[in-house]
Amino acid sequence: MAAPITTVTTIVESIEDAGPDVKLFSLVDPDCWELPPFRAGAHIDLRLPGGMVRTYSLCNDPADNKCYRVAVKREPAGRGGSAKLHDQVRVGDVIGVSLPRGGLVLDAAISRFIFVAGGIGITPFLSAAALLLRIGRPDFTLHLLTRGEPPLARQVAPFVQSGHVILHDTATAGRPDLAALIGLPAPKTAIGCCGPAGMIDDFERASRDWPGERVHVERFVPPALPADPNSRPYTLALARSQIETRVEPGQTMLAALLDLGIDIPASCCGGICGACKVDWLEGSPVHRDRVLSPAERARSLMVCVAGSAGVRLVLDL
Repeated sequence: MAAPITTVTTIVESIEDAGPDVKLFSLVDPDCWELPPFRAGAHIDLRLPGGMVRTYSLCNDPADNKCYRVAVKREPAGRGGSAKLHDQVRVGDVIGVSLPRGGLVLDAAISRFIFVAGGIGITPFLSAAALLLRIGRPDFTLHLLTRGEPPLARQVAPFVQSGHVILHDTATAGRPDLAALIGLPAPKTAIGCCGPAGMIDDFERASRDWPGERVHVERFVPPALPADPNSRPYTLALARSQIETRVEPGQTMLAALLDLGIDIPASCCGGICGACKVDWLEGSPVHRDRVLSPAERARSLMVCVAGSAGVRLVLDL
């Protein structure tokens, strides 16, 4: 039995050059219907030719409900998704996308936001900026760190002019002190960061005194998971499929499910994109992801990185 997956059929309406090695893809419903709603900066999985699945942040205003826009930077050393989008996808092509998930929680109790983005990491915060201005909550600052020309310069320009985006060209002035950019924890203030791993690591150190619920972090690449010397085999049971399998030490839950022929979407394979979320029913899962809240972990896990602390774990599959 396949996992319950909903895929939305879209067509590529336009492809725009949006900076050095960056393209902006606009995806719409073939019959011009509204697309499923999304939270600012939510993620969607693009199902690319050859069965490849890649996850990107939506960068448009959630009110723009007839279009999903994703900005993709070509990564020569990446896993091939960005190259496929840049080289093979054309206007008019059909692309299946997942329902949007995640994104920024712009809580009404928060009166000020400070965002820090590295390069193409600006995408989720562009979506948030458009929403915040539209609903009359203009107290936010977005620091964009780039080397030379920023990505999505046309989309960023109005926010630069309004003073909401501050550009930092690290090619000429070096990288600013992230602790100085976000300042000390302040009441009714939330902070967020998206960018390269080194910048994220520095941001997490700079924000260690901030309440966790007011810090939002998104990574491009999942951090390496250390090997668990205490891992033991366990039985993975699928409640609806009535199937059981043994997961060996060093084997991922995702690999075990794929071996059973279970259709599980997966993109990052490192617990940061949220594509492979599955509900669990019984057992003691070991959570190693970077996306689920404590409340979500009480019922869900990410099969690409999760394990089991006990001898048996039951999934709602």
